[in-house]
Amino acid sequence: MDKSRRSFLKKAGAGVALFTILPRNVLGAMNGDKRYVAPSDQLTRGIIGVGGIGKSASHFVSDSNCRLVALCDVDSEHLKGAVELGKQKFGETLKTYHDYRDLINDPNVDIVHIATPPHWHGLMALEAARAGKDIFCEKPMTRTIGEGKRVREAVQRNGRIFRLNTWFRFADTFYGLGTTVEPLKKLVDSGLLGWPLTVRISGATGFVWKFFWTGRENLIPQAVPSCLDYDMWLGPAPYKPYNPHRVHQTFRGYWDYDGGGLADMGQHYIDPVQYFLGKDNDFPVKVEVDAPQQHPDAVGIWRSITYTYADGCKIILEGEGYESKGKVPYIEGPNGKVYQGFECTIPNVMELISQMPDPEPQNTDFLSCVRNRQKFALNEDNGYHSSTIVNMGVCALRLGRTLNFDPASQLFVNDDEANRLIEQPVRGTWSM
Repeated sequence: MDKSRRSFLKKAGAGVALFTILPRNVLGAMNGDKRYVAPSDQLTRGIIGVGGIGKSASHFVSDSNCRLVALCDVDSEHLKGAVELGKQKFGETLKTYHDYRDLINDPNVDIVHIATPPHWHGLMALEAARAGKDIFCEKPMTRTIGEGKRVREAVQRNGRIFRLNTWFRFADTFYGLGTTVEPLKKLVDSGLLGWPLTVRISGATGFVWKFFWTGRENLIPQAVPSCLDYDMWLGPAPYKPYNPHRVHQTFRGYWDYDGGGLADMGQHYIDPVQYFLGKDNDFPVKVEVDAPQQHPDAVGIWRSITYTYADGCKIILEGEGYESKGKVPYIEGPNGKVYQGFECTIPNVMELISQMPDPEPQNTDFLSCVRNRQKFALNEDNGYHSSTIVNMGVCALRLGRTLNFDPASQLFVNDDEANRLIEQPVRGTWSM
């Protein structure tokens, strides 16, 4: 059942009909947009977390198709800045909340945009799904494999529309590769490269941008700023004394909240690979790491992480030291190689793939998906698979050893310590 405010208005029948036939000059149009949208069709959105990405130009938007109506943050300075931005951009004062549950339960919010640190993604997405809200979630989808599984189940059980915010499977040039993903998929589907394939994410196509998003060991406890509700910021994460390096822009360097550059950027890289390999419903069966021993609290660096599928395909993530290896192929098969810039060892490859059928169309308009109740291109299902692959690497990195994974049970094979990282305990009264 669609529990949203929009659905309620549509089911109200005559009352809605009387309201929507009012002249356009009476109802007006949002922000100068002359295309009239009936109030019952205008979607509304609330953002949880407005310290960084939630307040960015691409997300802090409001128009006649989807109006931004509410904000939530546990840092009063972040909230204050976002309110002022709303006044400047939209000419209105947005409703504010300190507790994310109040925003989720606001009947005027249709879509919940989760832009918090990842240790909150799972819990917030679960509660939004249960409250009948559609969900726009920043990457990574969740901090653990178990949380991702629960979010997927909750979204599907409650009939919600879920979007994960990484878009390279369907839009934009894929980092340093010099092409969108579509021709790569056509090339892979053509069979010209042969099988199995090895995809190597390295150099300009890899983790150089955020590779050194690492933590600091032995942080000195400091006084919590009066503007920050640190206990609420931690939420389900284990209690650790406050230090400014734990929160806001540098939280990614700590296992309790994220997983460094691997967790932050991994889904951007791995999700398109899953797509063009045709493995959206598959998992690797093994993950190997080459890395120094990791600190139990602070994320460290790594040299490589290798995922192997049952059919022999591999994804190799290259970190520190990649630059000493020289020119390496992005995709390599028995019959050919593809390098950065879509340089291919197969002659006339662009002409050949131009004759191949295009990939199946994808639903890439999130608001249309919400209105039509259709799955978005990157949803809770394929998003869970690519998120799980990232988190498999996180588990292997933290434990410093090779892990074998059973896709059927979605558990590590004969490794209780690794499986405890799949379902991690939460603090206090918080519950998944």
